[in-house]
Amino acid sequence: MSTPLKIDFVSDVSCPWCIMPARLDRSPRPAWRRGAGEIHFQPFELNPNMPAEGQNIVEHITEKYGASAEESQATRARIRDMGAELGFAFRTDGQSRIYNTFDAHRLLHWAGLEGLQYNLKEALFKAYFSDGQDPSDHATLAIIAESVGLDINRAAQILAGDDYAADVREQEQLWISRGVTSVPTIVFNDQYAVSGGQPAEAFVGAIRQIISEAKN
Repeated sequence: MSTPLKIDFVSDVSCPWCIMPARLDRSPRPAWRRGAGEIHFQPFELNPNMPAEGQNIVEHITEKYGASAEESQATRARIRDMGAELGFAFRTDGQSRIYNTFDAHRLLHWAGLEGLQYNLKEALFKAYFSDGQDPSDHATLAIIAESVGLDINRAAQILAGDDYAADVREQEQLWISRGVTSVPTIVFNDQYAVSGGQPAEAFVGAIRQIISEAKN
C-alpha cells in the first residue's frame, strides 16, 4: 500500500478561491483524493488588521487591489459560476463584508484536534459566502461549531479566551516563512505546492502527478 500524501491546505475562510480545491472531491470529476491523505487546513489571514465592523467588499477590493466596481462585479460573477460547478452557492450582490477571521482559525485549530476540521471549514465557508454571516462574531461561530457536532459551550469558552491563539499565530508565521504569500496554497509532502485561484483541473493534475512520482 502506498504511503498517503501529507496535504497542507493553507487558506482563509474569507477567500472565495479557497473553496474550489476544498470541494474537488465533491465535483463530478473523478475523485481527486483517491490514494491521497487527509487534508490539514492551515491558517492564513488575508486581512489580519480588519476592524471589528468589517468593510464592504466592493470598497475593500477597490482599496486593496485598485479594481473598479465593474471589475469587482465581473470577478464575483466568475466566482459564482465556478462555485456553481462544484455545487456551492455564492452570494454575489456586492453587499457582502470582509471581516477579521482570526477567531475562526482558532476554532478550526480546535476542530482539527476533535477530528471535525473539514466539517467546520465547509460550514464556515457556507455561513460566510452563502448566508452572509459574520465569521468574527463569537455567537455566530459557536452556533456554526455546534452545527458540525462540536460542543457549543466549549466553543464559546475558547472564543472568550485566548485558547489556541499562540498555535494559530505560530502556524501562520511558519507558512509565511516557507514563502506562502497568497491563498489558496496546497502543499504536498512538504515539497510540492499548487497555489492561486486555478481551475479544478490544475489541482487534480498536480495531485495525480505527485501520487505517480511517489509510487516510483
